[in-house]
Amino acid sequence: MDISRRLGTLVVFGVPAVIGGGIVYALFHSYVSVFAYIIILLFVAGGLASK
Repeated sequence: MDISRRLGTLVVFGVPAVIGGGIVYALFHSYVSVFAYIIILLFVAGGLASK
């Protein structure tokens, strides 16, 4: 996978991080759960970008 595709994949995961983080905070009212969601999202994005 070339560098532009890797960067595109990581940019695409930025939107779910922002929107999803807001949804997770609205549901649980805790920043710890937001950080857990973002860490899981980073692992998924890293796994897809490393292919």
